[in-house]
Amino acid sequence: MGAKEDILSRVRVALQGDAPVTDIPRDYRQSGTMNQEQLIDHLTDRLVDYKAEVKVVLATDLQGAIAEFLANARSVVVPHGLDAQWIAGVADADVVTDSSEAPVPVDQLNATDAVLTSSAVSVAESGTIILDGTPTQGRRAISLVPDQHVCVVPASTIVEILPEALPRLQPSHPQTWISGPSATSDIELERVEGVHGPRRLSVIIVEDA
Repeated sequence: MGAKEDILSRVRVALQGDAPVTDIPRDYRQSGTMNQEQLIDHLTDRLVDYKAEVKVVLATDLQGAIAEFLANARSVVVPHGLDAQWIAGVADADVVTDSSEAPVPVDQLNATDAVLTSSAVSVAESGTIILDGTPTQGRRAISLVPDQHVCVVPASTIVEILPEALPRLQPSHPQTWISGPSATSDIELERVEGVHGPRRLSVIIVEDA
């Protein structure tokens, strides 16, 4: 039996509800060994390699770091559950709140300079930040359309490897996995940024006090 026939045969059995349930081997590494300082350093290294902007601050300095990253933004969209104090230092931008009940129209979102969100969990090994649609992160659209994404990463949400991240996520929630600014290369390997997401990714890692 060829590969195609084998696959189709398994599909037919599964559709009949008679497919045997087999144990999936879990002999891969499921936990990391890094402490928080090492996790921050490792994640920062990966993000910088992906051409993201990174600041590591204490919670008391978060508002100032946000204001610095958004200094040139004329308009900013934030999810409805975000702490209002985070954006209080951004005085010169028009701040719009987005929610599922009152979503920012697509044309307005497309004209918005930046978005500010929190994050659910980050994987240091791959430099991946994961958003899961909760009130501090909002709809997927707001983190994908504006040109700049300022993302807050609490140090307590950083894990070393992917198997540690998955149990922290709700599979039913809409997720956005971010590894650096949006970028692609054409056939001549010319890097183009902002094709299918923000051109700039600005990450603020907030250390535990």
